Amino acid sequence: MSLPDQLGFAFQAPARRIWTVKDLIGAVRTAVEREYTDVFVEGEISNFRPAESGHLYFTLKEDGAQMRVVMFRSQARLLKFKPADGMAVIARGRVTVYEPRGELQLSAEYLEPKGAGALQIAFEQLKRKLAAEGLFDQSRKKSIPALPRSIGVVTSPRGAAIRDIVNIVRRRHRGLNVLIYPAQVQGEAAAGEVGAGIRYFNRAKNVDVIVVARGGGSIEDLAAFNNEALARVAAASEVPLISAIGHETDFTILDFVADLRAPTPSAAAELVIESQHQLERRVAALRQRLARAVRYQMLMARQTLFQLAQHGAFARMSDLIGRRRQRLDELLFRLASAERRHLQRYRRRLDTAAARVRARDMRRTLQAMRRDTEARTSALASAARANLMKHRARLDGSRGKLETLSPLNILERGYALVFDAKGILVKDAQQLRPGDEVRARLHRGNIDATVTKTTE
Repeated sequence: MSLPDQLGFAFQAPARRIWTVKDLIGAVRTAVEREYTDVFVEGEISNFRPAESGHLYFTLKEDGAQMRVVMFRSQARLLKFKPADGMAVIARGRVTVYEPRGELQLSAEYLEPKGAGALQIAFEQLKRKLAAEGLFDQSRKKSIPALPRSIGVVTSPRGAAIRDIVNIVRRRHRGLNVLIYPAQVQGEAAAGEVGAGIRYFNRAKNVDVIVVARGGGSIEDLAAFNNEALARVAAASEVPLISAIGHETDFTILDFVADLRAPTPSAAAELVIESQHQLERRVAALRQRLARAVRYQMLMARQTLFQLAQHGAFARMSDLIGRRRQRLDELLFRLASAERRHLQRYRRRLDTAAARVRARDMRRTLQAMRRDTEARTSALASAARANLMKHRARLDGSRGKLETLSPLNILERGYALVFDAKGILVKDAQQLRPGDEVRARLHRGNIDATVTKTTE
């Protein structure tokens, strides 16, 4: 008997459990995921590898320790920046185990850069990318037209930016047309709507310059104007584009791509119409220079004329002109005198003719002629009435004779007119044969009949 048995102890070796690799890793994974469901991990990105599926794979390392990280497409597409090797970040997610390799990994749901914000990093990344492609080069920027007739403004119709632009245009250049394309200037849909406005004005070709305007705000508020797709639409615009986003200290990607950056929407309106005022100032300056030059030329001509007036030939010329003027005045006086004499002679002749007309007094002659005309008219009317009465009596007599001889009156006394099938009046019974169709015309109405027998 063994010593434990002698001492009264019952000792039994523990049962041995044998795990499969898959079961053990699954058990560890369950325990880890239950314990570390929501953790924040800080580290430096290395071995960054984006997959064609949209998933992101990288490693977070720090002081000899490292952890693999996976961020699936649904979360990766929400990132505001592009992760890169060497970037210090904070990842949030749940710890799990990748069973095929038995490796501990973090399934990240959110990623933010450490220090600078995600939007700032995304801004710097996109800025470097587009600058490398040459979208910011001065050589590709178009000049703003000197005298635009119309401008297209892409902005919110309810914002302060459009009010500032319209007020300045009304105050300084009422002849300039302003066309507004309403678009959101903040939020996820803003970049697409602003890009649609730029494309619309390029298709319509109804403006000389496009202004994209928005008031100030935080970097989150202006994020729509740091959009790569919007930047490429602005770069492809054939119409000159002015960016007027935020305040003077605010910069967006659209500011670098646009043909001209205005510090504020109000400044954009000033820049558009500045050439108009420059032209007006230049015209005013030229007008002043022209006026001074004309006054100087007139002064010099007056001095030259005064010097010439002192010459003897000019004095003789003045005498000749004076004599010609005197001769002209004399002729004018003679002409006026002759005209008055002719007028007086014609006035006397007119008075004589008027006296003769008054002596004849045509009104009495006209009255006698009117009385004679009225008498003749009355006699003519009486003769016409008598002639009409005579003809009417003769017409009434002829009508009575006609009515007496009318066959219709004979029908009224009970007689009838018989017509054959051809409508010919039957005067002899020998014209008909049994079976012929006839029609009898009575005083009132007609009778259709068939001949059965004819007799002499």
